[in-house]
Amino acid sequence: MQIITSTQNKRIKERAKLLKKKDRDKTGYFLVEGSHMIQEALQAQVLDELYVAEGSTLFIDFPQIVCTQPVINRLSHQQSDAKYIGVCHKVNHTKKDIKRVLLLDDVQDPGNVGTIFRTAYSFGYDKIFLSKHCADVYNPKTIQSTQGSLFHLDFAYVDLMETIKNLQKQNIRIFGSALHKDSQNLQDIVVPETFGIVLGHEGHGICDDILNLCDQLVHIEMEQFESLNVAVAAAILCYEMRYNK
Repeated sequence: MQIITSTQNKRIKERAKLLKKKDRDKTGYFLVEGSHMIQEALQAQVLDELYVAEGSTLFIDFPQIVCTQPVINRLSHQQSDAKYIGVCHKVNHTKKDIKRVLLLDDVQDPGNVGTIFRTAYSFGYDKIFLSKHCADVYNPKTIQSTQGSLFHLDFAYVDLMETIKNLQKQNIRIFGSALHKDSQNLQDIVVPETFGIVLGHEGHGICDDILNLCDQLVHIEMEQFESLNVAVAAAILCYEMRYNK
């Protein structure tokens, strides 16, 4: 059995470049880490290569390339020793029959974006539209936060204003999450069968142009603080608007 022992190995050097967005965009490949993410990628049929640290075993039916610990660590974004690294290919998502969607307006933090993906998939939302200045879905921190949901949920980077207009033409009502004089309490909202929820930037929220396009504004009633972390707000909105109509 061949073992890759050098961090200067040509293949390893090429794969390590995938830790950078520009190389992910250029090649169409990205890295996943950990046994759970590897299994999710395999199930989604996007796993192309699997690197395993010497002395570790992953019991799946897929060819495994054994590497020394320093070699595996070169492919990892974490500080601690890695065990399993997968190379995956990006997939174009084309789902058209959508009833419930999320729209992210410049959400910056990879952890927030990943958690929103996990929430949307958990509560049965069909698609996520991201503005072009949102965090990269294929950032290692985003991927880890999705817990594999990105392999099963449609998403696309879009011109958010044009997308909202197109959704409205399909009779999909768009709700904007905002602390605004015209926003209504979440508990008072009448939720239609098809709808979209817009969530905004962590610091300044949804931009005015997008707010003005929304059919209705909504806020989560709170006792103390005025605002919540965007991923927490997404979870509350997704659940309430999905099940408590």
